[in-house]
Amino acid sequence: MTFSELNIDADMVQALAARGITEPFPIQQQTIPLALSGQDIIGQAKTGTGKTFGFGLPVIQRLGLDPEPGVQALIVAPTRELAIQVAEDLELATAGRSTTVASIYGGKAYEGQIEQLKAGAQIVVGTPGRLLDLAGQHLLDLSRVREMVLDEADRMLDLGFLPDVERLFSLTPAARHTMLFSATMPAPIVALARRFMTRPIHIRASDPDEGLTQANIKHVIYRAHALDKDEVIARILQAEGRGKTVIFTRTKRAAAKLVEELNDRGFNAAAVHGDLSQEQRERAMNAFRAGKRDVLIATDVAARGIDVIDVTHVINHTIPEDEKAYLHRVGRTGRAGRQGTAVTFVDWDDLHKWALINRALDFGQPEPVETYSSSPHLYADLEIPEGAKGRLKPTPPVKSERAHGRAEGGRGAGEGAERSGSSRNRNRRRTRGGSSTTQGTASASEAPASASTENVATGTHDGQGRQHHDGNTAPQRRRRRRRPSGGGGAPAAQA
Repeated sequence: MTFSELNIDADMVQALAARGITEPFPIQQQTIPLALSGQDIIGQAKTGTGKTFGFGLPVIQRLGLDPEPGVQALIVAPTRELAIQVAEDLELATAGRSTTVASIYGGKAYEGQIEQLKAGAQIVVGTPGRLLDLAGQHLLDLSRVREMVLDEADRMLDLGFLPDVERLFSLTPAARHTMLFSATMPAPIVALARRFMTRPIHIRASDPDEGLTQANIKHVIYRAHALDKDEVIARILQAEGRGKTVIFTRTKRAAAKLVEELNDRGFNAAAVHGDLSQEQRERAMNAFRAGKRDVLIATDVAARGIDVIDVTHVINHTIPEDEKAYLHRVGRTGRAGRQGTAVTFVDWDDLHKWALINRALDFGQPEPVETYSSSPHLYADLEIPEGAKGRLKPTPPVKSERAHGRAEGGRGAGEGAERSGSSRNRNRRRTRGGSSTTQGTASASEAPASASTENVATGTHDGQGRQHHDGNTAPQRRRRRRRPSGGGGAPAAQA
């Protein structure tokens, strides 16, 4: 079946085809005809099954080719990342129309969003908090909304947004076309649908690859040491056929540390987590989608916005909390029939968590394989080229003795050589100690910075390996070393 056979307008069909989207997913096949007719719909589907176009294309088509300015369609999403993703998909479909899409969410300046509304945007995609904020300031008028979509309603419930959603519903006309989508249907979501929808039809759409989950995603579970994980990941990122990769961490700090480590090793990585500004997160996501960055490190909070088809690998830096979180994470790969690989690291302290996930998902692997970066089975399991190391960039060259001493602030690059009684250093000290009074005074007082550097290079230390730069102690050391040269230098040093 094609989108044309579902009665989608030709301009949208062409816009989708230009991006290689020609065949509708099952949920799109089921929802589009009903939505075009104005039927209220409850769609039960997982993230990544194509539901955005399932509700988006009918909404755009029902508004017409040249809709009047002003908000006529409202799409509510639980997170900023998902709102951005939905808005981008809708902008793709509206490429040949005068319809404009505005993204309204927190964490970003009001000015740009307000300008979009004042410019007459007909479709608004946003998160509950910012939508209510602008509506409360009378900057967002929802009184003319005739198309309303609630996306990932169960996630709204988890985040405590349901009261906000009810307020948004109350700000829109009762006679509207409403669609609600949710992966699960807990009682509060059912109650919400009954209250704000008119005779909705419940559609249960399966994942297009459901039943093939184990076949098209390779699940690899390793018991790994925390100090060796970065090294293992660096080798996995060199696997044959490795494309875009998502790495999940438990904490924001771990994500920030890992992205720095991988970039230092020569990989092209970006991070998405709560400590970054919204602009930074958007920049990272856009770079990942465009292929400018092929490794994305994210926390679970940011995972809902990662809807990229060509992800080949998912790596769980730390084990998810439960089987639902596991499926959500690994669901970033193996999309639209593509092959994917999911690698999960289990710490010793988290073996009990893996036992529960293993039992719930029936993996049949109760004991993860103990794995290190040098383990032969790591290379075999993930098709890593033999001889691959944990660094793409060559190790920076070792600094010269003088430069190293300068960088260390006077700790003395020649310290080890002096301790071992290097004749070269002893000769330098004798030469310095035997210099004229004028020369010794100039190096100590006229150019203190140069003297410090010179002391580092020549290795002037006390008997315990400590180096001295002050004007009192250093001459004493020179006096002791000057015994072979005799005579006139001692009074000069004391002076």
